[in-house]
Amino acid sequence: MSILAYGLNYRTASMELRERIAFPEDDVTDALRQVKRDVDGVTEAAIISTCNRTELYCALHPDAEPELTRWLAQYRPVSHHELNDSTYKHWDQEAARHQIRVAAGLDSQVLGEPQIMGQVKSAYEIARQTGTLGPELNLLSQIILRAAKEVRTQTEIGRNPVSVAYAAVSLAQQIFTDLKSKRALLLGAGETIGLVADHLHSQGIGKMAIANRTLANAEILAAKYEAQAMQLTDVAERLPEFDIVIASTGSSLPIVGKGAVEAAIKARRRRPIFMVDIAVPRDIEPEVDELPDVYLYSIDDLSQIIEGNIEQRREAAATAETYVHEGARLFLRESRVQKHRDLLKNFREQAKDIQAQELERARKDLAGGTDPQRVLERLSNSLTNKLIHTPTMAIRDASADGRTDLLDYLATLFAPETKTDDNNPDDGH
Repeated sequence: MSILAYGLNYRTASMELRERIAFPEDDVTDALRQVKRDVDGVTEAAIISTCNRTELYCALHPDAEPELTRWLAQYRPVSHHELNDSTYKHWDQEAARHQIRVAAGLDSQVLGEPQIMGQVKSAYEIARQTGTLGPELNLLSQIILRAAKEVRTQTEIGRNPVSVAYAAVSLAQQIFTDLKSKRALLLGAGETIGLVADHLHSQGIGKMAIANRTLANAEILAAKYEAQAMQLTDVAERLPEFDIVIASTGSSLPIVGKGAVEAAIKARRRRPIFMVDIAVPRDIEPEVDELPDVYLYSIDDLSQIIEGNIEQRREAAATAETYVHEGARLFLRESRVQKHRDLLKNFREQAKDIQAQELERARKDLAGGTDPQRVLERLSNSLTNKLIHTPTMAIRDASADGRTDLLDYLATLFAPETKTDDNNPDDGH
């Protein structure tokens, strides 16, 4: 039985193809059951499906791989030809290496992004609940998640923001160490402002308000965070209330002018305002940066920060490959051990049976009045002879058959240790 990581991602397939092949969350359980049922040779399966990748992780007979491709072409609205042109396949140790890189964010479109590790963990948990996770994938999941966690904790791969929204909030944290006591005003209600609101909320911002040209859109976003909604026309009047202003409206003209900010600073008695203008064209007049007690950052400022952070993540990614390599090596080793676990189990059980038989014989001898010293000697000799009988015969057969590889290995196990007499001053010279 082999392990296969089979799928496509943002590097190998267009967004349109990724959308067609993606598995909706509610569909994953049924798909897992069907792939195990319909593809001969597949004994275990897990599926991870995100906006950037869809991958099937399977324990299967290698000959079953073409059948897996045919099944996927039938199950999703995608042709066999499209799959052949866009998919990749990683087997066994390389499958483990690939999955560690995926779970650690090393294979993500945004290098080091943290969400993917939870998505991989969830994929295996769904497989467990569905009944398609067996010993092979269970071992794999444990090793890849452990290795990915080491990458996240032992390197700087995810500790520097590389998105505009996250970088804006990180800058706010540098200026205001305690966001719980601060108020934030967000201008706009689009995707970027939504991400900013999410980050601020997760960092425990004290109060948040969202201003938008269309009040209904501001109200929809504000409701998610128990924030206040207002129209852009109210911003100048309300500006003194806020410590943080982050803007991304898509307006063709500035929303916040120098005069409004100057009046706000005066009303705040020179308490600072942190402002980030993510919009192009700008939402905040650039002259605002001339005012004292105002910290204004533009999209270009954030881009410089993000580029520096991306470079730091690239350096961390190089270090992380050590953990990827070690995790893949550990999986190969442990999977080999697991494949021969029945041999180890039988070996131990055979030894325990011999022990039990000899112990019972010794007890009977003692009960019959045999001298205890003789009983112990016979127990020791008989136990030793029976335990070494099978290995002894194996060594003899290997010698007769010229199995030097096996004999060399056994020699490393049973070669007598070199002993030295620490009390003897004569070292041979």
